[in-house]
Amino acid sequence: MELKKIIIFFAMFLSTNALFANPIKPNEKLEPYDVVKIQLEALKNNDEKDNGIKQTWFFAHPDNKKVTGPYERFRIMIYGEQYRHLIDHSSHKIKLISNSPNTYIYRIEILTSNKKLFFYEWHVQKGTDNNCNNCWFTSAVSQPMDQGNTI
Repeated sequence: MELKKIIIFFAMFLSTNALFANPIKPNEKLEPYDVVKIQLEALKNNDEKDNGIKQTWFFAHPDNKKVTGPYERFRIMIYGEQYRHLIDHSSHKIKLISNSPNTYIYRIEILTSNKKLFFYEWHVQKGTDNNCNNCWFTSAVSQPMDQGNTI
């Protein structure tokens, strides 16, 4: 049983390192759901170098980056009261609420590592940046709605 735990640990460790070794960049092949999933997985597996936050930053809408400022300010914002529940969370569920040709809105259920449940509304919009026309980016994430402890 102990050997199985060690193998699982190394598999998770290697997959997390692989995720951050070559961050995923916005591209026209990614669907709105993919963008949300990439960001949530990155935040769930954030490391001591904040590579999960960096991965998330790549998919912040260009107009949003004008408001949040440069990466370092974005990083501080993610560690703030509103978004810190996303970092190293235990699990998440993604549910589509509505969509139009250029905007998708998802309801995100986050279970934190200490078993608190939060809901976020996650907006994904088409946008352009210098390297990607018609790519999907996160344009807004709501304040968390605290649902209390689950256990």
